[in-house]
Amino acid sequence: MSPHAEAVVMGSGSSRSASLRKVCADHCGGVNWLSLSPDGRYLLTGSEDWTARLWSTSEQQCCMLFQGHENYITSCHLENDAAYTCSADHSVRRWDLTTGGCTAVFKGHSSIVNKVLVTQGCLFSASYDRTARCWSVETGRQLQEFRGHRNCVLALAHCSSQDLLPEPDSEQVRDFLITGSTDCTLKLWVVSDGRCYRTLRGHSGAILCLALDTTNKALFSGSTDCTVRRWDLTKGEQTKVFREHQGSIICLELVSQHLYSGSADRTVKCWLLDSGKCVRTFKSHKRTVSAIRYHRGILFTGSGDACARAFDTKSGVLRRVFRGHTFIINCIQIHKQLLYTGSHDGTLRVWDVRSVLEQDKETPKKDSQKGSLTRLCNNKVGCMWGSQPQRTERSSQAERELREQEGIELV
Repeated sequence: MSPHAEAVVMGSGSSRSASLRKVCADHCGGVNWLSLSPDGRYLLTGSEDWTARLWSTSEQQCCMLFQGHENYITSCHLENDAAYTCSADHSVRRWDLTTGGCTAVFKGHSSIVNKVLVTQGCLFSASYDRTARCWSVETGRQLQEFRGHRNCVLALAHCSSQDLLPEPDSEQVRDFLITGSTDCTLKLWVVSDGRCYRTLRGHSGAILCLALDTTNKALFSGSTDCTVRRWDLTKGEQTKVFREHQGSIICLELVSQHLYSGSADRTVKCWLLDSGKCVRTFKSHKRTVSAIRYHRGILFTGSGDACARAFDTKSGVLRRVFRGHTFIINCIQIHKQLLYTGSHDGTLRVWDVRSVLEQDKETPKKDSQKGSLTRLCNNKVGCMWGSQPQRTERSSQAERELREQEGIELV
């Protein structure tokens, strides 16, 4: 099979084995990031092969190729009208979704740009050069440079003074940028003037991920020190430390009054926000938990063991293991009844998870976890849990054929 072909994988007579809808093997290198457009029509992938691709969620087909970066793409962000990619070539690019052309190049960073965040007409970028920057989406001009961290900036979040201040002045709403760094600190910046408003100290390891709870004016941070910490944004104080993990915290997901944390200790833990109590641990991963997504009572996870999993969040029961990838799953997305998994093996896989979601309907219970703050504020938080090793060579024919033959395992 050509490395640029899309393989439609048919089931072996069983509706269950047919859950693997498609293997999209267009990329020639690992898929580092997935971004879903706000209207759900498109999915964007950023790859080690220096390109990004736009996919139709209705047809699960690649409809646009974005070429121009001079090194691998670390992360990406998709709006309804434009795509944004950042790269190890020290730049960020904006792409037209109609023509596929590059409409702006944001240059200024002096090292790898690992994260982009787009909100309210501004693009924010984080880099290994120890800075974060703010750019005008319309003109491409750099508006601010946030300098003060002593090491790489890996995580970004955005909020307003209404989210942050105890009694904000409604007539003078200010924007704030929150950065997490490998220097073990978080910093809050005033976007308008680039001033550091506050520094949050407490972690003893690099900060890899953030989750904002604007309703309660709180921020959660995950670190290589094996802890999650809760911060009161109005006071700038640490209020809770979640300590039960035995490995680095890789990813966070906020859902109602619960926080889910994925870790290098091969587990996901569910915490009560108010008390900080761990109420459930999701096991069975054989490697680091690299990505998590909550959807309709199901927790989907991606792991370094090349498998995705679906857990019932009420019972903790492992519903299904999705097998087929040959390397770490770097990123996952859920749209309607489809699970998308992007892997370092260079493929995007599409899974039909209807049967997993319908199991919950068979035993209806009151669901106290409706919605997800992470997705409600999906333009406000961006995290990077570490750089991926480069892998730009094409996967062999044997690897491709092996991946096509593999399906899913039911538990």
